[in-house]
Amino acid sequence: MSTPNGTGEDGTDLDRSTVVYDLDSQCGVEDVETGNKYHATVNGVVEYGVFVDISEQLSGLVHSSNLIGTYDVGEELIVELDAVREDGDISFVEVQVAEYETEPVGPGTRAATVDFEEIAGEQAHLDGQAVQIKQTGGPTIFQVRTPNRVVPCAAFEEAGVRAYPGVELDDYVRVTGTVEQRDGAYQLEVDNLSVLSGEAAEQVEDELTSSDAIGAADVEPLVEWPAFEKLRDDLSAVATRLRETVLSGRPIRIRHHADGDGLCASVPLQYALERFIEQTWEDPEAPRHLLKRLPSKAPYYELEDVTRDLNFALENRNRHGQKLPLFLMLDNGSTEEDTPAYENLAHYDVPILVVDHHHPDPDAVQQFAEHHVNPYLHDEDYRITTGMMCVETARMIDPDVTDELRHVPAVAGIADRSEGEAMDEYLELAAEEGYETPDLRDIGEALDYATYWLRYNDGREYINDLLNVNCDDRDRHERVVNLLSERAARDVDNQLDAAMQHVTEEDLDNGARLFRIDVENHARRFTYPAPGKTTGKIHDRKVAETGDPVITIGFGPDFAVLRSDGVRLDIPEMVAELKEDVEGAGVSGGGHLVVGSIKFVSGMREEVIEALVEKMAEAEIDEELGSSAVTPEEA
Repeated sequence: MSTPNGTGEDGTDLDRSTVVYDLDSQCGVEDVETGNKYHATVNGVVEYGVFVDISEQLSGLVHSSNLIGTYDVGEELIVELDAVREDGDISFVEVQVAEYETEPVGPGTRAATVDFEEIAGEQAHLDGQAVQIKQTGGPTIFQVRTPNRVVPCAAFEEAGVRAYPGVELDDYVRVTGTVEQRDGAYQLEVDNLSVLSGEAAEQVEDELTSSDAIGAADVEPLVEWPAFEKLRDDLSAVATRLRETVLSGRPIRIRHHADGDGLCASVPLQYALERFIEQTWEDPEAPRHLLKRLPSKAPYYELEDVTRDLNFALENRNRHGQKLPLFLMLDNGSTEEDTPAYENLAHYDVPILVVDHHHPDPDAVQQFAEHHVNPYLHDEDYRITTGMMCVETARMIDPDVTDELRHVPAVAGIADRSEGEAMDEYLELAAEEGYETPDLRDIGEALDYATYWLRYNDGREYINDLLNVNCDDRDRHERVVNLLSERAARDVDNQLDAAMQHVTEEDLDNGARLFRIDVENHARRFTYPAPGKTTGKIHDRKVAETGDPVITIGFGPDFAVLRSDGVRLDIPEMVAELKEDVEGAGVSGGGHLVVGSIKFVSGMREEVIEALVEKMAEAEIDEELGSSAVTPEEA
């Protein structure tokens, strides 16, 4: 049986949707309402009842006639506000609640739920997690994560002195203060900041981990491709991890191969993540501090790169209060060659995500990578390019970027010579956006040309213009692409005019034609195209001239670049065999089945290349398999 107000005979509230409010210490009478329930602490016991605090500013009496249990000073109970009298006295009634939700209340507006512009100059409060603590020359800036955004909270002590030194990174906190605008951006200027514990901290943690802002968006794929569908769950997990990383205040460092496919992968993800940061961080400088795109010349993570990256990360942690970053490896990161760098990162709190389509060594990589997405892990291959995967991932992070990215998978496919089943559909998508196949090929050539001269610089705005992603002038994009693609073609012609007469030819036992070029001595050095590109262009010409299965080797003192059409080489497997067969050569390398590179010690070059040629002569002829799809006119 229950009484008319919904309570049992023992005073238990039977309403399963009951909310019990937990007041901040600074809350006053204007923040409470008659009939609401509050967490209270006993501060005094008298014959006629107990006095309780519901905040540092608000106390009142629970008369003995309205008490259910007996209490000592310091014990907690739940009370309902009965009345606030004209003389300021407050009376409460004890209630017992079968089930309830605790909702924090601070002085003023709950800042996590409204636009700061609407409450500028007003008092506000929020509960959240301190995801960054930065000491400036003036205030201490606490970046506090709420379920849907990250709010800068400025706490003032003496200039340059750390405010609230007891607050540590990742603590759950309650902040009260006033919303103010500084230098065009809003922040909460702190009156009080306290660390939450127990149930209050658990509730904040639950709100953050269950927030809709974390989950990847459920978007329809740009094209229907059964082979690609095998990867979608993995890509969705990566998108979710990246969104959560942004909200947690951990910087993201995108390491990508500096070629057409690597750029088609990294630029869309950079754009989508920047937009997501802008949507969720009040600090307008957050995209610049939280996200960096870093090109790598090699198709794997070199020790030179990881050493530089770790040094910058440790400096930023010490100088700016940042966490160590998450590393997102794109169009590289899948091979044994990456593991020395990963072993270096393993000594620090550095998560690694890998999205790649080079032939992987999962046994070597899986122990280091939190997520490893690669078509080979699903019995597919390099025809699903990294750019194709990352465009879909970018759309899962921010679906609104879709219209600017429809042409990018086709650029990635052409740049990496994909002959996947969906290429025709990707080309149709690009055509709908005004890009015919020659236009896409020109974009790929312009990207290669620009990255050669940019070297280690990401060339952010320039590359955006070339790819027409986050570019505000389509005409400028077309003019710059035309200029660079024409210069690239000119430089390739000049290179091949000098190199082609030094190309040697021989017939292999399996019927393939092998062409060799010493790119160290018979091609211009330190200019475009680089040895790998030079080898590829020579290969394209020979494929177009002969129409036969063709293998091309471009070699220098301690490296060889390999291309094949119509021959199933399995370059990663050949590299693994060479390591065992040619002792003392220091062989390393990899790539795709038909495109790759190897390194070795210069004194063993002849032995390595001859052993390589022997393996090529045993390879299976498969005229449908190729790294090139050019016509004689294009070559």
